[in-house]
Amino acid sequence: MSHKRIPKRKAVMAVGGVVALGAAAILLPNANASQDGASDGVTAAPKTLKAGDASDLATRLAGTLGDAWAGAWYDGEGKQLVVNVVRGENAMALKVRSAGAEVRWVDNSMAELEAGAGTLKSEATIPGTSWAVDPRTNKILVTADSTVTGDQWDQLESTVEDLGSGMATLKKSAGTFRTFASGGDAIFAGGARCSLGFNVTAGDGSPAFLTAGHCAAAGDEWSDQQGGLPIATVDQALFPGAGDFALLTYDDPATEAPSEVNVGGQTVRIVQAAEATVGQQVFRMGSTTGLADGQVLGLNATVNYPEGTVTGLIQTDVCAEPGDSGGSLFTQDGLAIGLTSGGSGDCTVGGETFFQPVTTALEAVGATLGDGGAGTGDQAGGQEQGAGQEAGDGQAGAEDEAGAGDQAGAGDQAGGQDAGAGQDGVGGQDMRDGTGTGSGRHSGQDSGLSRTH
Repeated sequence: MSHKRIPKRKAVMAVGGVVALGAAAILLPNANASQDGASDGVTAAPKTLKAGDASDLATRLAGTLGDAWAGAWYDGEGKQLVVNVVRGENAMALKVRSAGAEVRWVDNSMAELEAGAGTLKSEATIPGTSWAVDPRTNKILVTADSTVTGDQWDQLESTVEDLGSGMATLKKSAGTFRTFASGGDAIFAGGARCSLGFNVTAGDGSPAFLTAGHCAAAGDEWSDQQGGLPIATVDQALFPGAGDFALLTYDDPATEAPSEVNVGGQTVRIVQAAEATVGQQVFRMGSTTGLADGQVLGLNATVNYPEGTVTGLIQTDVCAEPGDSGGSLFTQDGLAIGLTSGGSGDCTVGGETFFQPVTTALEAVGATLGDGGAGTGDQAGGQEQGAGQEAGDGQAGAEDEAGAGDQAGAGDQAGGQDAGAGQDGVGGQDMRDGTGTGSGRHSGQDSGLSRTH
């Protein structure tokens, strides 16, 4: 992604060309297409909505419905918001319909589902596990990776069973949860490679960018070339704990930091940050695997990495690999959604991947998206296509990338796994790609946001 300074140099991606081509075929031909989804004046529910508008409506209804609210998801095929309403709450169902959303009657309230998640946290916080509410099933989706075996598996299975058959489901993942240190354009520090997420404007007006918090463990100074001179310095970082994000300020205050994502020679203009919605189609850009797409599966996910628990993440089925941490998760119409944290699997077999919400990170560090504008909310035709290069041409905004698969250590792990960021129980390895040893410290620690220099 074109996140960094102008002009920038490019290098051929080590891997991910096929994935980039496939996702680009979905994303780029429609970059300038109108997605009006406009109301024709008919107020009958359900309305046709863009994903961003559906997310805004879901937020409003969550505040209106109170105890009757049990989550919502976006039906991408019908372009409608589906809202779960606790059975018997007829008055609240009328409010949902009048607002333009579809009603689905369910048995489990959000309060009950959150209580179940609290039980999992207290009784089954096991490295290699995760959980998130799945509004499409009205249950908690609990996932265990391949490292959860024996007594740990028995403990997890027993806890899920005690919640009741109608409250949670348990699935086994073939891979291993780990953090994916990378994003769009490659950035380097301490022998590790991560990815730049989104350019932002820091609270003091200086140009900056967001990336994953666990990446900051590799060092304070970051370059856009392996072994190159530093271009940015870590200002704030958090990992593990209530998030996985870091703010890095550009060393040159005159740096141009465009609000866009480079998807392989072409760019998608990022117009504003937005909350994710279950069922929403999203795209991820990373310096290892390039462009990939998928759907949002769950919100407020908890991941138990080996290095600690991270909460408040977005769960998706978008693939990622080592070196992709910190990279951008965004929508076709230019909404910034998340920063790549970690997960299991790869871009050959797939798997679960978790992302730090951009909105939460911006609020925590006091930054605004891109050039300082939050966007007008009118995203129709809001993307820009770069000229002169084909999408999926195998190029990333990375230069001299470290070989994929070598993970830089973090948190006193020599040449090993990165400091894991996980929410409420997803265990994982770091996906930072590099050849060096981690710095031996977790930025932010568990106590909250911290400055690292």
